[in-house]
Amino acid sequence: MVQDLNVTRQEIDAVDKQIVELIEKRMDLALEVAKFKQSTGKPIYDRERELQKLEKLGNMASTDFNSKIIQELFLQIMSGSRRYQYRVIDNKDDVVDGMFSVIDALDITKETKVVYAGVPGAFAEAAMVEYFGEDICAKNVKEFYEVAQLVADGEADYGVLPIENSSAGFVSGIYDLLERYQLSIVGEQLVRVNQCLLGIPGTDLDAVKTVFSHPQGLLQSKEYLEKKDWKQVGMNNTALSAKKVFDDGDCTQVAIASERAAKLYGLAILEPQLNVADNNTTRFVIVSNKKEYTRKANKVSVSFALSHQCGSLYNVLAHFIFNNVNMTSIESIPLTGKQWEYCFFVDFEGNLSDDEVKSALRGIMAETDDFRILGCFVSEK
Repeated sequence: MVQDLNVTRQEIDAVDKQIVELIEKRMDLALEVAKFKQSTGKPIYDRERELQKLEKLGNMASTDFNSKIIQELFLQIMSGSRRYQYRVIDNKDDVVDGMFSVIDALDITKETKVVYAGVPGAFAEAAMVEYFGEDICAKNVKEFYEVAQLVADGEADYGVLPIENSSAGFVSGIYDLLERYQLSIVGEQLVRVNQCLLGIPGTDLDAVKTVFSHPQGLLQSKEYLEKKDWKQVGMNNTALSAKKVFDDGDCTQVAIASERAAKLYGLAILEPQLNVADNNTTRFVIVSNKKEYTRKANKVSVSFALSHQCGSLYNVLAHFIFNNVNMTSIESIPLTGKQWEYCFFVDFEGNLSDDEVKSALRGIMAETDDFRILGCFVSEK
């Protein structure tokens, strides 16, 4: 005879009630563990201990299926236990203290040296002017790495680098530069990008053979270019492609760049808008060799490495969820020379002085490799 469904549900409710009570009791015990580890200096996360315990718990089950269910359940229970311990320990400040200092505002004067990649008319120059104004000592170089090098060496106070486009995604290589030169993000500037097709006055589109632009400019104009049988040539930046077309004076060549670049180099606007998205925007970061952030900063950027193991990324990202911290973006890059291992770059809302942020960072730092705070800054997004 089949038992009445309502009776079965009542029994399930009773079991669930017991599970809740036991989990709460377990969390109380986790607090005692945290106090002990804090007093002895032992780390909260002990991966070997957890793996041994998961195996032991799985072996208690009567079937293989139940074993997997139990291990999955306790994996989440232990993960939640760690997050609770990170939240209640007292020394959260050591995640930030000694790494970054808080200031009221960035030191920007007439003598401030700012460097960007490209020539006048580049979107990076527009970002620089919008963020710093005209009354600074501006310098332009050819390559992104030169921006990073000058800032790292102290020859420039700040650098301006593109990091993400709303249509084409993250700009390749920028996060690598932040890591390699140990730079910090101290600011952010959004620039509305309208990609125009530029050429020598009198250019006939039917005679065009080659188009020049930065790879991002080509990508943002993909739908238009797919209809053209043109050779696409990548340049260091969009304004430089406009300058090349002007210098060459060749009507079979066109460039994808800004309206400002057209005016600067005397080029005709052959097509006023190539990007399909009307809200095409590039996010630039302001970088410094100083580890500092302002009191009004509202976004944090971090990086860390993870091996390719089941649940490893989930466990890290869950620190944001449990601390009510809103993640805004994530990017992954394969680690050079390490198969199936990745470096992750994560942006999230908050300030390094926030307790919730400190708690999340403490957990992430303990459970990842090569953890680094890339910066804390005021975001427009």
